[in-house]
Amino acid sequence: MKTLIVDDELFGRIGRIMMRKLLCDTGACDMAVNGIEAMEAFRMAWEENSPYDLVCLDLMMPGMDGHETLKALRAYEEQRGIFGEKRAKVIIISAKEDSKSVLSSFREGCEGYLVKPITKNAVDAQLKELGLKD
Repeated sequence: MKTLIVDDELFGRIGRIMMRKLLCDTGACDMAVNGIEAMEAFRMAWEENSPYDLVCLDLMMPGMDGHETLKALRAYEEQRGIFGEKRAKVIIISAKEDSKSVLSSFREGCEGYLVKPITKNAVDAQLKELGLKD
């Protein structure tokens, strides 16, 4: 499995480094610090015929936030004719647990939502639910 971790926090409560540790046994993990970097990595992966299976996306980032990034990821896939099971699975990893944030994330196309701080068990359960882990 190939994963893109997008979070502006390097460490934090559950930043990029911690997410990488939680996912290290699943395969390759790339990291981006914001939505703009994430979109560039996402496009390059498709252009190199090595797309991401999973995107772990923080909502609260400066500039292009997680909601904007998620919409842009899904728009890019749609433009390329990528639908259904061929799309990357997106799990939102956020400190926001209000219903508006959660519901809007699912409407925008995420498949999972985990509230920080998260645990290895929570990540594993989410991956199993999405069919990304046995």
